[in-house]
Amino acid sequence: QVQLVESGGGLVQPGGSLRLSCAASGFILDYYAIGWFRQAPGKEREGVSCISGSDGSTYYADSVRGRFTISRDNAKNTVYLQMNSLKPEDTAVYYCATGYRMYGSSCKISGNLREYDYWGQGTQVTVSS
Repeated sequence: QVQLVESGGGLVQPGGSLRLSCAASGFILDYYAIGWFRQAPGKEREGVSCISGSDGSTYYADSVRGRFTISRDNAKNTVYLQMNSLKPEDTAVYYCATGYRMYGSSCKISGNLREYDYWGQGTQVTVSS
């Protein structure tokens, strides 16, 4: 059974850091494209970052570029999202996602996202003083 489990969220002050983890089970995550998304109350889901399954290329939303870093640890079957210089507007539930068609593929975080079949349950990030 394919499962993604996010962890690492919490309450942090503006300017602080968090590292989110997306642990996979039921499949080997190595060459799958993985995306991170977030949704704040009353707002639409927003793509944050993704990492390609083909060549490891990474992509970021303009709002987080230079502050967030996506990476993967194949030995731990886990993808991470390192979030630095956090702002109150980063407050949201963060989700990781992938899909069975995303093996060895590039990734995207906007437009048609129907390739993302599997989603985690989300982890809450709150940035507040």
